[in-house]
Amino acid sequence: MGNRFQVRDRFADGAQYIDGKLRSGTSGRSHTVVDPATGEEVLTYELASTADVDEAVAAAKRAFPAWSGATPGERSDALHRLAAVLAEQAADFAYAESLQCGKPIKLSTEFDVPGTIDNTAFFAGAARHLQGQAAAEYSGDHTSYVRREAIGVVGSVAPWNYPLQMAAWKILPAIAAGNTIVLKPAELTPLTSLMFAQAAKDAGLPDGVINIVTGAGRDAGEHLVGHPDVVMTSFTGSTAVGKRVAEIATATVKRLHLELGGKAPFLVFDDADLEAAAHGAVAASLINTGQDCTAATRAYVQRPLHDAFVARVAELMETVRLGDPFASATDLGPLVSHAQRDRVAGFVERARGYATVVTGGEAPGGELTAGAYYRPTLITGAAQDSEVVQSEIFGPVLVVLPFDSDDEGIALANDTPYGLAASAWSRDLYRANRATREIKAGCVWVNDHIPIISEMPHGGYKASGFGKDMSAYSFEEYTQVKHVMYDNTAVAAKDWHRTIFGDR
Repeated sequence: MGNRFQVRDRFADGAQYIDGKLRSGTSGRSHTVVDPATGEEVLTYELASTADVDEAVAAAKRAFPAWSGATPGERSDALHRLAAVLAEQAADFAYAESLQCGKPIKLSTEFDVPGTIDNTAFFAGAARHLQGQAAAEYSGDHTSYVRREAIGVVGSVAPWNYPLQMAAWKILPAIAAGNTIVLKPAELTPLTSLMFAQAAKDAGLPDGVINIVTGAGRDAGEHLVGHPDVVMTSFTGSTAVGKRVAEIATATVKRLHLELGGKAPFLVFDDADLEAAAHGAVAASLINTGQDCTAATRAYVQRPLHDAFVARVAELMETVRLGDPFASATDLGPLVSHAQRDRVAGFVERARGYATVVTGGEAPGGELTAGAYYRPTLITGAAQDSEVVQSEIFGPVLVVLPFDSDDEGIALANDTPYGLAASAWSRDLYRANRATREIKAGCVWVNDHIPIISEMPHGGYKASGFGKDMSAYSFEEYTQVKHVMYDNTAVAAKDWHRTIFGDR
């Protein structure tokens, strides 16, 4: 990477972005961003206090009247300029994302950053399309139409696995619709969220429209979600924390969007293309080192293909290259932290007591010892009700189980509390269509697993939450629907009044 910028210089003024300026937090507590590939310090910063959150919300509230009053075309133009700034700074964004997360640079460069630029361009277009029901005389005596209006200050919380993309997924639909926002990124990975806000200023967006507070979840996060001037909250993270967010938001009657955990099934029927399914399983289980709520985690393979599938997946996993995230040949980087690596290893070690670890199941050691690395891991022989099948591991671990009938395969796919994403692999159109109808998940891919696009919604069923990211469906969630009704008769004593007082 020839364009590496100095992180400490970039954030010398602090890791809070409030009313158009970087500043330091006032909690009196610091946090260190660590490069998970080396264990080395990247940036130490002061965490946000509740007072910092109050200032950020106040800034967003001040900015709201002018921003919501801008024309859709003006907001669209601003987002188009933001997309151009992001494209100009793409190398810096990719570097910072890989540095704080441990993502291979090829993933940051070819997925995270261009996906965010495309999302920005999409919502620049969406800003001009606030759809409402056509004006008409539905009662006969009145003309009705629907307005879509901005709702106010949005307070959102983003996770550490895709810091840049998740920040964009929260910010873009909110501001495209005319809202202002305060975003709390994960303490582990604040760099690209802050850079996104700075890029928005470079693009000419007004101060206060986008604010970033980097603080602890129990302090800054909970205060933001419960703030009386925040009218909507969007949270992406674990189901357990999502329940806490829902409790706080419900107490103040906020609009709520939750994108929570996942345990995506990968359903392989016996007529599937084995080579395609095996390659798909390796890519879908190892993307972002498995730290993806839509990653393939449970492969159900119809018994005639099961053994060949296991053998081929193991063979492919053993070709995956672990290494320096900034080396172009690296396929798999470290997990986001040593604590996360140890959590994943704990799942695998406990599984050895009731299942078989076919490949992987260990840290690589050697020159990678200092990093939070873990080898791609394949497990077989686990029971459906076992921990590795039911719980979200969030690491490079794939569990393979056999099934016999199509009915059984679909039932097993649905047999977890989650319902975010799934895939079905078959050459039979009717078989695949049945799977797409009957699998309870917000997204079901057929003969692929993982691709996302800005035009289509992302969100879950069941314990995976509710609400959508990306797409026009997401955009609409950040608007209020108002019914406007005009009397067309000019009659003072209307006939319906007689149902309340007087006689006909």
